[in-house]
Amino acid sequence: MVQAMINISKNANQILNIVKARFDLKDKSEAIEKVVLGFGGEFLEPELRPEFIKKMNKVRKGKVVKIGTLENFRKRYGSS
Repeated sequence: MVQAMINISKNANQILNIVKARFDLKDKSEAIEKVVLGFGGEFLEPELRPEFIKKMNKVRKGKVVKIGTLENFRKRYGSS
């Protein structure tokens, strides 16, 4: 476990107190960890599931349809 001394604003302190109370945590360290881990998923790339990797490999090996021009695309797919 890493220890750190941090400076936070009064507003951030209040938010940590609310998180601590809402989730019945022992201390602000647990509240900080909960907030950081909950928010951190937006920054980190999720690990790809093996089923997804297999599906993408199958798609990659699939048939390629060459369209050419926008006009050819419209003819083929009936788009306007």
